[in-house]
This record gives sequence, structure tokens and C-alpha cells, in this order.
Amino acid sequence: MTARAGRFISFEGIDGAGKSSHIERVSEWLRERGHEVVQTREPGGTPLAELLREAVLHRPMDTLTETLLVFAARRDHLAQVIEPALARGSMVVCDRFTDASFAYQGGGRGLDAQVLASLETWVQQGRQPDLTIWIDLPATIAAQRRAAVRAPDRFEEQDLPFFERVRAGYAARAAQAPGRFARIDALGGIDQVWHRICAVLESRACW
Repeated sequence: MTARAGRFISFEGIDGAGKSSHIERVSEWLRERGHEVVQTREPGGTPLAELLREAVLHRPMDTLTETLLVFAARRDHLAQVIEPALARGSMVVCDRFTDASFAYQGGGRGLDAQVLASLETWVQQGRQPDLTIWIDLPATIAAQRRAAVRAPDRFEEQDLPFFERVRAGYAARAAQAPGRFARIDALGGIDQVWHRICAVLESRACW
């Protein structure tokens, strides 16, 4: 019997879009269909990457330093968690991956996309998610949601134009990889958004 191939699903979206609310539901949806699921996040996912995450979210630094730390965390995450899980046939469900770097450090901070592309090639060695679920919400509404639930980190405290640039960064990235991205309209109630996500999952025969 041929071993079941692993698959890699990433979730993306600006802070406050509500993506985290659906990651656990997608993981459970996959478990109900007989899959082993590794649920993880970026930056983070390993002890080293979590230390780097803490620095990126809370320590002052310039954009290039921030970017290099994010990609260092990503390299460890890939080597220690993502690649081994996929090799044994597991489903990896990840809260953010490299699209976030293009959106936040590229779109939001203005880092040259060629720098990001070089790091992507070097660090990932061709690895990309099989499916990226982009939870898309206008920046003004996302800001209202963020303010209602938590104190801001270094990213969440940025102004509205920053998040509008981040959202545009996601749109540009999705346009470059339309077969991988599934844009989910995050307007409406949580169950409405979940039904939109389910429709995408059910359309993918490989699950």
C-alpha cells in the first residue's frame, strides 16, 4: 500500500482578519478524515524559532534585521518540524509562512522584493505550501477587531496605511500564485467564513 502523501496548508492575513479562529477548525476537519495533523506557526514552531519570534515581536530593530531573524526562524522550523512531518505523510497546518514576509517586510516595511526572493530560494529550497488560505479583510475593520481583543505587539501597533500596504502585498503575492492561493472573504460571521473555507477544502481532492 502506498503511503499517503503529506500536504502543507498555510493561513495568511493581516492581524485582526480572524485567521487564527479557523486554524483549529481546519486541523480538526483534517483529523476527522483520518489525517495526522501538525499544527504550527511562524515565526515559531521550534524552541529556537520561538525565541526569535519573541525578539521579532517585541524588540526594536531595523527591517533587514527583522527579516533575517524571520527567515532564520523559518529555516529551523522547516528543518525540525515541517519537512519531517511532510515526509511521514502528515498534514501541516501553519499560521503564516513566507507570504507573510512578502506582505509585512516587503509590502508593509518596504524591503526590496528581490532580497526576499533570494532568502526564500536559499532558505526554502523550493518548499511552498500546497494550499494557502488567505483570510482577507479591509484594514479598517481588522483594526477594530484587534483593538477589541489584545494589547498590540510591534506589528499590531502600526498605523492603518501600514496594514493597507500589507493587504496589498498579500494581493500581489496571490496574483503571482493563483493556483496555490484561495482568497477567503472575512466579512460576515465566523460560521459564514468557515463555510467559505470548507468549500475550498472540499474542492481539493487530495485531502
